[in-house]
Amino acid sequence: MSVTQNTQATMPAEPAVTAAAAEFVETVEFGDIPAEALRIASRCLLDGLGLYVAGSNEHTVEILAAEALESAGRTDALLLGHDVKLPAAMAARVLGTAGHAHDWDDSQVSVDPAHVYGLLTHPTIPPLTAALVMAQRLGGIDGKRFMLAFLTGFEVECKISEWMLPQHYGRGMHSSGTVGTFGAFVAAAKLLGLEGEKLRWGFGIAASFAAGIRCNFGTMTKPLHVGRACENGVTAALLAARGYTADPQALDGPWGFFAVHGGGLSPEKLEQGFGKTWSIVEPGVSIKPYPCGVLTHPTIDLMLRLVTEANLAPEAIESVEVHAGSNILKPIRYPVAANHLQAKFSLPAALAMIALARRAGKREFSDPFVASEPMQAMQRRIRTRLDPEIEAQGFDKMRSRITIRLKDGAEVAGWADERYRGGPENPLTDAELEQKARSCCDGVLQQAEQNRLIETAWRAAELEDAAALATLLPRETQGF
Repeated sequence: MSVTQNTQATMPAEPAVTAAAAEFVETVEFGDIPAEALRIASRCLLDGLGLYVAGSNEHTVEILAAEALESAGRTDALLLGHDVKLPAAMAARVLGTAGHAHDWDDSQVSVDPAHVYGLLTHPTIPPLTAALVMAQRLGGIDGKRFMLAFLTGFEVECKISEWMLPQHYGRGMHSSGTVGTFGAFVAAAKLLGLEGEKLRWGFGIAASFAAGIRCNFGTMTKPLHVGRACENGVTAALLAARGYTADPQALDGPWGFFAVHGGGLSPEKLEQGFGKTWSIVEPGVSIKPYPCGVLTHPTIDLMLRLVTEANLAPEAIESVEVHAGSNILKPIRYPVAANHLQAKFSLPAALAMIALARRAGKREFSDPFVASEPMQAMQRRIRTRLDPEIEAQGFDKMRSRITIRLKDGAEVAGWADERYRGGPENPLTDAELEQKARSCCDGVLQQAEQNRLIETAWRAAELEDAAALATLLPRETQGF
């Protein structure tokens, strides 16, 4: 008996992350949010609104919208691209998928060398989507309550992602679909005012809903992971509000989310707590300049620098060799992209765009451009190589180098800048972010509508009714 008691006395206490998360959601107030967190959140919100517009006429989204129209019920929230209202969860599925359709949404940063840099979660779209559809369903949600819900979901999502062991992603789970579910749930729960056992049940429901596997990268289903995270998070909150039960400690224990999905968590990180240091500020968030996997971005910038400085014409290029580590080459897996979805996970495709057009934007990441004869031919001149020297340096940064061989026998070569454009160490300026939002809106919204979207996004916290943000998005799109 005494031996057992002594053993128990020396055993570390089980983490209680669910309880800590619930307490944070219940108690955090708008006044607790640091000014810098609000500033960055406004940037993420503007970026997110632009991405909804960019994704609104994607075929991926049009198919989901058509399915939703046939299943319409309650008139909670606007269906993206239509002047029709749907149940909140269904509207969230379409809106969230649109936000991730171009793989242009922001990325959570980690400074933990055990994590593969850039492969945590896309933090904005799930809580932003949930907050937007719930603001419409509930009505009367002012800008401060809206931003509080968005940032609360953002914080919980990022901390869960950071604390979980990196095996989660290594095993093939897509964290934007899994952990994103909690971001959406928390944002919806905050606006619903869930507390106590209902709030904890909601975490349990969300834990069972969380899903998404990486084999679907490069297909329509990859952005649907985020759409489903948004839908499932909203559904979890609505069910919990009605008293639907679940395990009240579903993040913890041997059968909880951390253990089942990631093999556990990092106990030493729990001291970070929720809302002590806000993840949106430290270590920060990357707002993407290119609509593709963030792991390609430093290499794209390097290719742009090399071809621009040497003024290389496409026809002068004999071959391109890219050296990188497995942290880049495994996820970015298509040697030759056949369509724009595959191109988002293909270094040859992204670098071929730069070689041909010195751009890699929405126009270039389109099926006609990717399938064109010049693109297909240029991709076949580009090869990727696993570099043992880069591999040995670890995965805490996105490292790569390029050698371009010219037909006249000359070579142009260089290393990518680890302080990549868009990351916290080298962020896009507000002007560059506005230009990105406009490029997202090109061909969908008129100039005056773009101006209104940008101006309203910057003052979202001042809005009397945050549901007005939904009216900035397209109400009619081409397609079907």
